[in-house]
Amino acid sequence: MPIISGASAPTFSLPHATFTGLAAPSRGAEETCVWRTRVHPGAPGAEHWFDREEVLVAVSGAAVATLDGVDHAITAGDAVIVPARTRFALANPHGDPFEAVVALPVGARAHMGQGEPFTPPPAE
Repeated sequence: MPIISGASAPTFSLPHATFTGLAAPSRGAEETCVWRTRVHPGAPGAEHWFDREEVLVAVSGAAVATLDGVDHAITAGDAVIVPARTRFALANPHGDPFEAVVALPVGARAHMGQGEPFTPPPAE
């Protein structure tokens, strides 16, 4: 059974968020990808959707999850289930970071705007 050390897991950064890859095919997972997401204070949401269901579990802080244009306040301990093909964004209008653990089936593809579908780096 592979053990992924959080301290040595790969990190991927965007201007408003940091992703720490935990379980993924490149790290021994065959069916489920898992990563930790840290959304920086004041970060706007980036709308996207997956062709498979995405599940987020809020670990700390607060954020606003937008699903198909409807805003939902979420805080530590909440879970967000994003059905496949549902437009989704996660914003942090607060002064503290927001952190969540995210799970997604291996092979899921992300879609943003008119660009080509892609596998997010923490899920590779």
